[in-house]
Amino acid sequence: MKIVSVVGARPQFVKAFPVSRELRGRHEEVLVHTGQHYSEGMSDVFFAELDIPAPEYDLGVGSDTHGQQTGAMIVRLGELVAEERPDVIVVYGDTNSTLAGAMVAAKTEATLAHVEAGLRSFNREMPEEVNRVLTDHVSDLLFAPTERGARNLGREGIAGVHRTGDVMYDAIRWARERAADRSTILHEHGLNSGEYVLATVHRAGNTDDPDRLEAIVRGLSEAPREVVLPVHPRTLERLDAFGLRTTAEEQLTLVPPASYLDFVRLLDGAERVATDSGGVQKEAFFLDTPCVTLREETEWVETVEAGWNTLVGADRAAIARALSRPIELPPKPELYGDGDAAVRIADAIESHA
Repeated sequence: MKIVSVVGARPQFVKAFPVSRELRGRHEEVLVHTGQHYSEGMSDVFFAELDIPAPEYDLGVGSDTHGQQTGAMIVRLGELVAEERPDVIVVYGDTNSTLAGAMVAAKTEATLAHVEAGLRSFNREMPEEVNRVLTDHVSDLLFAPTERGARNLGREGIAGVHRTGDVMYDAIRWARERAADRSTILHEHGLNSGEYVLATVHRAGNTDDPDRLEAIVRGLSEAPREVVLPVHPRTLERLDAFGLRTTAEEQLTLVPPASYLDFVRLLDGAERVATDSGGVQKEAFFLDTPCVTLREETEWVETVEAGWNTLVGADRAAIARALSRPIELPPKPELYGDGDAAVRIADAIESHA
């Protein structure tokens, strides 16, 4: 059986590596990198760290508007799929690469499998929400990481749903141990575990709005501990454009985008994390790091209900309060499976085929 797996952004590399390992032990997998994240720091180093073979194809699409980027991916993926004639196309998460892969697969006889299906923030202003909803509705196999995700799909009348657990849990269990042994990032930046806050800010809804971005920077600046911010390229551009870079550099510790293992080490060692990333919310939960989410809603509702995640939006005062108050966490429930999601996904693909 031939399987084409489509990835294009950092979170997808992490989701793909445990699944690719499992698939390549059973079938022929062709890994396609769309080039959505295309710099060495944003992609190449991830494949090396995660022991993922170099992609058989790199489409080199790069950054652009949502429509132009997705359109270019569809054209190039369509040509590739016509040549490779796969039995199964696997897409991950909710990026433009996900949607492009789904649209191409929907026009072929290949089975479309969506890893991380059923997530809903119920905010259609988020491009990621549109991507994940459209992908789910054209998929044949839908791998929901949680019971809530499976219920969302059921309410929308979608069949082919499998609750597998979360592949990122598979990945983080492997990465945590390796990062502790190999990463030197805490030493490089003079950091001690439990004595800093980690922050990530990259979503367009925050970075493209000068008022929201300023409120986030100033809220982070009021934290009682050092705030370490690995700066996404788009975020750095916006800090410059909105006249906020000097404030950020004076009040926060700005560092380059971290490799996966370095980021896992930063997250594992943080006293808490402030983020607008869906993946980081969940990784924080896996690593027992309290999370403050810089959004008004989340697709990972379970982490909020469990008391391990707090939604603060882009409210300066709410951010400052959430980063200052004492940490009092309830017992952590098991929400995302047992770390064997990749095996369940490979089994389901095999059974369907």
